Amino acid sequence: MRLSTETVIARLRQTGDGDTLGGRIWRARDAAKLSIKELAVSVGVRGETISAWERDRAEPRTNRLFMLASVLGVTPAWLIAGIGRAPDEGPSHSHAALREQLELVKRLHEQTGEAIAALESELERIEGNIR
Repeated sequence: MRLSTETVIARLRQTGDGDTLGGRIWRARDAAKLSIKELAVSVGVRGETISAWERDRAEPRTNRLFMLASVLGVTPAWLIAGIGRAPDEGPSHSHAALREQLELVKRLHEQTGEAIAALESELERIEGNIR
């Protein structure tokens, strides 16, 4: 079954979230807990450019759009048309969130190492007293 361009566009609008590209960029940036400056550095543009995109005064080129999607942890289809899972519909897997999780695991690993060393030391002391 062939669909006309108008039909496809109408269906895309029905399945989208009703927001604009700029609104979705802002929502994804907010969900990723990134500042405009942080996002701009990650994508390789000026902060003013990100602001213009978020206010729908300009649109990113295709290569930047894909970079935005990657940095923000969303799909290009969601950024463009609101199709798919929004960043606030599930757990955030942003760069910052993953970095935070990594630091927590490192701290726990360090504490576990210290606890093992303390137990080994105590065990050696007890075994020394038994002999």
